[in-house]
Amino acid sequence: MHGSHDHSRAVTAKNETRMGIAALLTGGFMFIELAGGIAANSLALIADAGHMLTDFASLTLAWFAFRLARRPADWKRTYGFDRFQVLVAFTNGLALFAIAGWIVYEAIHRLIQGEAHVAGGIMVIIGIAGLLVNIVSFMLLRGADRENLNVRGAAVHVLGDLLGSVAALIAGAVIMLTGWTPIDPLLSVLVALIILRSGWFVVSESAHILLEGAPQELDTRDIAPDLVSNVPGVNEVHHVHVWSITQSRRMVTLHAVIGDEADNDAVVQGVKGRLKDKFNLDHATVEIECRACADTTDEPHRATS
Repeated sequence: MHGSHDHSRAVTAKNETRMGIAALLTGGFMFIELAGGIAANSLALIADAGHMLTDFASLTLAWFAFRLARRPADWKRTYGFDRFQVLVAFTNGLALFAIAGWIVYEAIHRLIQGEAHVAGGIMVIIGIAGLLVNIVSFMLLRGADRENLNVRGAAVHVLGDLLGSVAALIAGAVIMLTGWTPIDPLLSVLVALIILRSGWFVVSESAHILLEGAPQELDTRDIAPDLVSNVPGVNEVHHVHVWSITQSRRMVTLHAVIGDEADNDAVVQGVKGRLKDKFNLDHATVEIECRACADTTDEPHRATS
């Protein structure tokens, strides 16, 4: 058990370090991209700089979430601070919606206004530099725990920046070669749609955890009949509740109705072992009930042959 906690702390520390470096890279380049966008009169660069500003705040908040998660549980917060990571991921996802909406609005406004002078050369230079910075940041986050929602939310932000740099690079090259400036806002809209799609996955999954939903890949209806069929002494199972603190910390509580001759300790050990081996649920609270005292107000789950 201690080994599992030590591994978890090591993974959190690794995630924290990589998140911190990515935040510094993003924040540092943001000022360069903003200056380049203003000089080039490029919506793609200015939009991406605005995105990077939000990303810098999001990455910094994500870094703080990992740091906070290392604090031990106390009498007020018996599960500790791990859930803060999920809350940050949810906030980051909502921020992506706002960013995408602003980019689309600005792009439509510029298209309606008509052509404006855009310095394609500056866009190409800033686009190449931004692409390199974002590739480094993205690889840092890919080297972290990719199952962690906080990491995934941050990686989506950085991926959006990376796509923004690619869009700026392509738009700059097209403007230099053809002089066709509408490519700048059009590619900004494309990036916004990609950001919006990615943000939806982060928001929906983190919201599911915050609402204490069961893990997405687990059908809780299978638990009761499986325990009755595979754990000796278990006759019925009811009051099954499964939820997650984070993606990796899953909880389950249930009531098991046992026969008169069954051994309580053996049944509890059998139920917990089956939950871990079959359903990957290693934090279980099992309440044992004899048939005579079972709760008759709820319809229990029964195994079917």
